Amino acid sequence: MRQIVNTSNGGYDVLEVQEVADLAPSDDQLLIQVKASGLNFADILARKGQYPDGPDKPCVMGYEVSGIVADAGSRVSREWIGKEVLAITRFGGQAEQVLVKENQVHIKPERLSFEEAATLPVNYITAWVLIVVMGGLRAGESVLIHNAGGGMGLAQLDIARHIGATTYGTASPRKHDFLSDRGLDHAIDYRTGDWLEELMDLTDDRGVELITDPLGGSHWKKSMKALRSTGRLGMYGISTASSGASNPVASTFRMLKTLAGMPIYHPLPLIGKNRGVYGVNLGHLWHEADKASGWVSDILTGVEEGWINPHVDTTFSFDNAGEAHRYIEERRNIGKVILVPE
Repeated sequence: MRQIVNTSNGGYDVLEVQEVADLAPSDDQLLIQVKASGLNFADILARKGQYPDGPDKPCVMGYEVSGIVADAGSRVSREWIGKEVLAITRFGGQAEQVLVKENQVHIKPERLSFEEAATLPVNYITAWVLIVVMGGLRAGESVLIHNAGGGMGLAQLDIARHIGATTYGTASPRKHDFLSDRGLDHAIDYRTGDWLEELMDLTDDRGVELITDPLGGSHWKKSMKALRSTGRLGMYGISTASSGASNPVASTFRMLKTLAGMPIYHPLPLIGKNRGVYGVNLGHLWHEADKASGWVSDILTGVEEGWINPHVDTTFSFDNAGEAHRYIEERRNIGKVILVPE
């Protein structure tokens, strides 16, 4: 079988498609023949050597797949074989085959293609934790979604709209019409103006109850200023460090600059202003499989009821994985970028 191997830290040329022996499940595993794999910012950071949770090089990245169960271990029901599924993986997903435990696998909704199904595990679980589990967003409240046009942003928008919140989102102007059609109430251009000033104008200087922010660095300080009383700031990722230059030196400098600008939150000012901050890292929730299973069940219910509608921007073949990385780093995507074996 073929897999995308991250051979070392560096630019797009460190990604190689290599042929290896087919996999075989152990007693408690399922073997999935992969039809589609998700591509995420974590994969880009890992390629650059900036992802502390990534495996040692050479490695195969990939947190999410969809496909068909091809085999099952002796302690797993053979009724899985032949089922169309989606799964969350702890690396190894950007390959033609992947091995997973049974509690990592869910039946693919019939109305979704394999490419659409592969958008669900990372984006929608993270969005669910950000918006519902830890963000506590309620009907009648308001939320600002940074990078609203990306895969994560669209996932959050689906959930926030279902809850009944007023939605604001930062995005480049070319994405505004698409976001409006998806139901975003207010699109904000972060490139040509000050998003904070525009948000405060739109909210009569009140701010919003929830902000989800993957930008990192000093951006988190700015987001805190946009919270009204009882507001919450949900932090995840540091996408400003993963965009732009593919040169390792320039990329490392960008990362260090982002880290240096990160705020330190003291409890007393938070108490005084009635505000809260929290962080979400899906890669650190592997020990909470029972919780994750419940979240996925809620998400799949949303798919069946029609209020979760994953959007695939484009697909790239395994052979063009480097171009897929570039496409995301240049912020050209609206929605999810998917890798396909063929």
